[in-house]
This record gives sequence, structure tokens and C-alpha cells, in this order.
Amino acid sequence: MTYLAKPALHHPTLPTNRLGYTRRDYEGKISTLCAGCGHDSISAAIIQACWELDVEPHRVAKLSGIGCSSKTPDYFLGNSHGFNTVHGRMPSVLTGAALANRELVYLGVSGDGDSASIGLGQFAHLMRRGVNMTYIVENNGVYGLTKGQFSATADQGSKSKRGAVNLDSPIDLVPLALQLGATYVARAFSGDKAQLVPLIKGALAHPGAAFIDVISPCVAFNNHAGSTRSYDYVREHNEAVNRIDFMPRRSEITADYAAGTVVDVPQHDGSILRLRKLAEDFDPRDRIGAIEHVMQHQARGEIVTGLLFVDPEAGDLHQRLGTPATPMNRLDEKALCPGSAMLERINASLR
Repeated sequence: MTYLAKPALHHPTLPTNRLGYTRRDYEGKISTLCAGCGHDSISAAIIQACWELDVEPHRVAKLSGIGCSSKTPDYFLGNSHGFNTVHGRMPSVLTGAALANRELVYLGVSGDGDSASIGLGQFAHLMRRGVNMTYIVENNGVYGLTKGQFSATADQGSKSKRGAVNLDSPIDLVPLALQLGATYVARAFSGDKAQLVPLIKGALAHPGAAFIDVISPCVAFNNHAGSTRSYDYVREHNEAVNRIDFMPRRSEITADYAAGTVVDVPQHDGSILRLRKLAEDFDPRDRIGAIEHVMQHQARGEIVTGLLFVDPEAGDLHQRLGTPATPMNRLDEKALCPGSAMLERINASLR
């Protein structure tokens, strides 16, 4: 539980990075997510990426919205700055923070419900403005905290825990990020740590809007109608005095496959996730080609993973606005309030 502190002592033989930190120094509190949740694998990948990059934990600002995914910043980088915003509003809060202090490393963690529904407009403007940050969506296709309703990224025709069929077309955030102007776009699977860690490292080092969509299976909502071992079936055939729910313990789902190949990854509910890893000769500098590649393989029922697009000469919001090199939170009153003469000059230039 999060109120239980992890041991402060480290084994003296633990390897350290260039800063002298062990991997344990990048951890957070104990996770309260379901055992086997893909989100915990993403947290572990973030920890590994920051440790390998020699990132100073106190220079990281991690922000999130609402949902299972938005709880995860509590589970990594315990010595960093953190802010849990309201549902779907993480991008605007992060934009304000980044404009005030450009010296921090900004990491936004969100979910498919948080970003593709109530926060879709905020997501769009963050991508098009080129805010220098890493945006990670932990995508499981359901609202986990409210018992597994379809999210906006759920595939059309998929069945919910209670057997309902999703009739709506899904929102794919990857081609949307590409269209909106994001300069680093990738997709990964939470169980493929070998691919996910370098993608996160690349995003953290990228000087612009970096977006990673991570497919992250939800282990709690694979209890579909029709099973004689389902909770609903047992309740219908048992006279219970109360209604008690229970989350079964599941093992982590992992995948290890070569570049350019396809792998079928069985999920806990018996469904199949078909992943295609980008070939080594794929050109990630072609934005239009990346969109076409994603859509072509999506039509075949395949989810493309890897670095889909990167602009090697990307700029960020500070360059576009011409903000000073000194963070705004360190500017004095004279710099922030130059007086009425400057205001008149600005107004005259706009006439």
C-alpha cells in the first residue's frame, strides 16, 4: 500500500549510474494497482529509462489527470516534483508549468479515458503547440476505476466485462498526434520492456512534443458474460447476503519478438493482441508515411509498435514564443512588469 514506506537502505553492491544513484533511487511508493497490471510495467520502464539517462530526480516534474494511469506517478521518481490535476486537464497545467520553468524535465502520464475523451481538446493543443515534454498514455481501452466501461480507444466490436458490445469507432491517438504536429511519436506494448525503455529515453531527450501510446492490458475486467466461473453467474445462482467483489491475481503479460515481425499476444480474457514491430529499414522521418503505415496495418488487425516519427530538428514552445532563457519563476519584478511605456509600445505595434 502507498502508506507503507519502502526500505531506505540499499544493498552496497547495487549498481549506480553516473550520478551515483541506484535504480532504487528512482522508485516511488508501493503500487496499489491490481497485480499484473500493465501500468506497473510502464512505471518500471520509466524508472529504468531515467536511471540509464542519469536524470536527476529532483529536475523532473511529473503531472497526471484522473484514472488508474494517473495514479502511477506516485509509484516512480519519489524525489521529483508531482502534480495530480483534474480529469483531462493535465496538458494545460503542464503547459503553464513549462512556460514558468523551462529548466525542468516534464513528464505527463495519462490514460485513454483521460486523454481521448474529456481531455481530447487539451491533448490536441499540447501536441500542436510543441510543448517540450514527454506524454505517455497508458492505454487499456477501459475506465478501470469505474468498473470497466468502454473508453474512446476501445475497438469497435469488442466486448466489455458484462458482455456489452462497443458500437462506436475508436479514437487512435497515434495518427492524431502525427496530424497535430507532434515531433516524436511512438507506440509500444507494456510487456515489451526491451522496446519501451529506449522509446522513453528517446522521448525524454527529445526537444519538443514527444508522445508514446502504450498498450497496457487491464487484468481486472476479463470476466465476461457466458462463463460459468464469472462473478455474475455465481451471484445469480447463489443467495448471498451481500455483494463482494474480488480482483484475481494475474501474471504479467510480456512479449519478445524481432523487428519487422508479428506476434500474437494472448490476453487474460482469451482475446489476442496482434503486435507488429517496425522493420529496421522503416523511415521515422516521414510523417505522412507513418500515418499511412499505421492505418494500413490497423486494417489488417495489427498494432504497429516502435518509433513511428521523429523530427530531428524539432523546436519547442519557448522557441516559437521567444521566451527568455531565464525561467519566469526567477525573473524579478522589473523584468515581469516593465511599466506602462512598454505596454503602450506593445499596443502600438498591434494597431
